[in-house]
Amino acid sequence: MSSYLFSDELIEEPNNPHLASEHWDILIVDDEEDIHQVTKLVLSGFEFEQKSLRFHHAYSAQQAKEILAKEQLISVGLVDVVMETNHAGLDLIKYIRNDLANHDVRLILRTGQPGEAPEESVIRDYDINDYKNKTELTAVKLKTLLYSALRAHRDIQTIERHKRGLEQIINASSSFLQCNSVREFASTILTHVSNVMGLNDNDIYCAAAINHSKESGAKFKLLAASGEGIEPKTSTIPEHVRELFIESHNIKASRSTETEYVGYFPSAGGGETMLYVGKDSHMKSTDRQLLEFFANNIALAYDNIKLRETVKDSQKELSYILGEAVERRSKETGSHVKRVAHYSMLLAQLYGVSDYHAEIIKLASPLHDIGKISIPDNILNKPDRLTPSEWQIMMTHAQTGYEILQHSSNEILQCGATIAHQHHEKWDGTGYPRGLKGEKIDIVGRITALADVFDALGSDRCYKPAWPLEKVLTLIESEKGKQFDPKLVDLFINNLNQFIAIRDSYPD
Repeated sequence: MSSYLFSDELIEEPNNPHLASEHWDILIVDDEEDIHQVTKLVLSGFEFEQKSLRFHHAYSAQQAKEILAKEQLISVGLVDVVMETNHAGLDLIKYIRNDLANHDVRLILRTGQPGEAPEESVIRDYDINDYKNKTELTAVKLKTLLYSALRAHRDIQTIERHKRGLEQIINASSSFLQCNSVREFASTILTHVSNVMGLNDNDIYCAAAINHSKESGAKFKLLAASGEGIEPKTSTIPEHVRELFIESHNIKASRSTETEYVGYFPSAGGGETMLYVGKDSHMKSTDRQLLEFFANNIALAYDNIKLRETVKDSQKELSYILGEAVERRSKETGSHVKRVAHYSMLLAQLYGVSDYHAEIIKLASPLHDIGKISIPDNILNKPDRLTPSEWQIMMTHAQTGYEILQHSSNEILQCGATIAHQHHEKWDGTGYPRGLKGEKIDIVGRITALADVFDALGSDRCYKPAWPLEKVLTLIESEKGKQFDPKLVDLFINNLNQFIAIRDSYPD
């Protein structure tokens, strides 16, 4: 895609490989042709979020590897255990998770010989998302299983898209701080906006306008334009875009349609900044959220004094969005991640962590349960006690959360990866996933563990009502030196009024 800046400057923008598929790609791995045909028959006409299924067929683990090498968008794999060998399916699972490092595809083992791979040991030892005996998979159960798997895969992709967008916003904000002219600023917008959105075939316009009270109407100056069909020497805003700008100017607010977004942001200098993004396909709510944050940073780049604070607020809100996405899926309280964030920051400050790193912990702690995005609904929202095999699946959320965040170079997401990985470790070494003990557990994990438990026990959950404060405090004190860092417990108890004030400031 080519982008044009003012009338004489051409900017080449990179193509984005993350294109949305019109189908859900399903990989069937089984050495029995009948299983392939029955699966396709049962799922014929199946749709999820207005997208149909596209099947890929492998009759051995080796064929599956060849397909996975070519197809990058497999959402769900239905894998037989016994094929060319008695454990071919299990070996394929290890290959996908370890060699390909693919932790997004939802993997469901199906077996007609359960004795070859006992359910509990397989769930414990292999990174799978479900295990079913072929004889128990009725048509209804197969469809239910696929809905759950696709929903989990969709949510993981949403988290990944948010993460990439957050990284791009942070990188772009840093670039804005280094701009010395309007021309350079406009060029920076064109460099980053398509990366934030992951768009290829779009028209992007950004306009700034100063509209003093003595003047009538709105006079917009085009800073930059990009997209197919834009003439190199154009400086005119297309009429339909100008009309959208005027509407936003009149109502003093951002607005959007199914395929377009117009961001409205007044600057401290008395002007108005507009950002238009048009898309050929339907614009998701997550797209608008990212654009809102990104456009806000564009506007405030004119006012460098306020820019740093706004970037920090954008990071915090995105952390809350990611954390609350998980909370909503698990039907937990809406303010849980906000309270945990503030508890964690206060605990960090009381512990002696620098204000800078305490703020990082505050921004990262809402990501502590992000790995739950991969847990099936029937386990995540089960009102009764989990079975041992269900608990094994539930415990994988700590490792999954770490894997989602660990590859980012961003400081907040790196801290979030550590928190997600370690917030279920225990001071006495009996926690999971690695059984770390004492100060081997990073301080950010120890802090978030206490903050999370305090809030979770005092809140309603699908499996329990909220505990009274006295009962919560009794539990925390009894776990001093067991589950929790003794020093943190003392700091918490000695400063309880401050934590209560935070709790009362963010009710559900």
